[in-house]
Amino acid sequence: MNFESLAEKSLQGEIITREERMAVLHAPDPELPDLLAAAFKVRHHYFGRRVQIHVLQNAKSGLCPEDCHYCSQSSISAAPIDKYPLLPREKLLEGAYKAKAAGAVRYCMVNSGRGPNQREIEEMAEVVRGIKEKVPINICCSLGIMNEAKAKILKQAGVQRVNHNLNTSRRHHPNICTTHSYEDRLETVRNVKSAGLSSCCGGIVGMGETAQDIMDLALSLRELDVDSIPVNLLHSIPGTPLEGPNSLTPQRCLKALCLFRFINPSKEIRVGAGREVNLRSLQPMSLYPANSIFVNGYLTTPGQRATEAHRMIEDLGFEVEE
Repeated sequence: MNFESLAEKSLQGEIITREERMAVLHAPDPELPDLLAAAFKVRHHYFGRRVQIHVLQNAKSGLCPEDCHYCSQSSISAAPIDKYPLLPREKLLEGAYKAKAAGAVRYCMVNSGRGPNQREIEEMAEVVRGIKEKVPINICCSLGIMNEAKAKILKQAGVQRVNHNLNTSRRHHPNICTTHSYEDRLETVRNVKSAGLSSCCGGIVGMGETAQDIMDLALSLRELDVDSIPVNLLHSIPGTPLEGPNSLTPQRCLKALCLFRFINPSKEIRVGAGREVNLRSLQPMSLYPANSIFVNGYLTTPGQRATEAHRMIEDLGFEVEE
């Protein structure tokens, strides 16, 4: 496969064919450097050598009624995690200061649960207003299923972006979650966009999906025209239905990232949770197709510290976007 031709097609706005998509995901490992070089050509066209850093804050943890099989906070999880209601405003403000100090362009507060009720959305709006008064940082919220009216409350408070992932393909979704539908997730993303907010929506690779499922997810995100795509790599957590070894290798993760770049060439693509445990020593190579990372941990799992991430970015000859 001539991966350079895929880069050219992507830059011209064409959707690569199913055969080409399959060739990316099943590329022989010795061809991975050529694949990464082609994906980097697309990434560089839109983002140069810049890398965006994001920081997550688990603002409300555990006690979720949903049954997402990958999640340590779900109703069916036996994982030993901290469970608490919305953190005090002072704690969330402190998190924003720390995110800014870590070089982050965006601070994302995440609440467990199906979705916020009116009281919870107003509480979060008040938290956001307090942060915006004191910390010059973009705010993202990930609060679950919501309607357009609630999304507008967040926007008015100063939220710049809302995250709500599709997680996988429509076909595979019932194998991962049964307490809400794929359409519920799609509708939330549409509501976020209708409210005038930037949209963040991605998925998880490594949950028993097929290559076709990965392709379908990438195409669904293109159709939704989301702004930011976090590509999480399953970090199997003991006590969840998806505990134990998964099928991921560093090479498979990199090929998936390249596919997301070819199909969504101009979008921010972030290497999400599971980067450290699945990519291991090949983590730096993920920034050839991707242009964004999380630092300082995830919701219930640890992650690369900001100082280490900055060193990795510098060693690559890249630069942190401010």
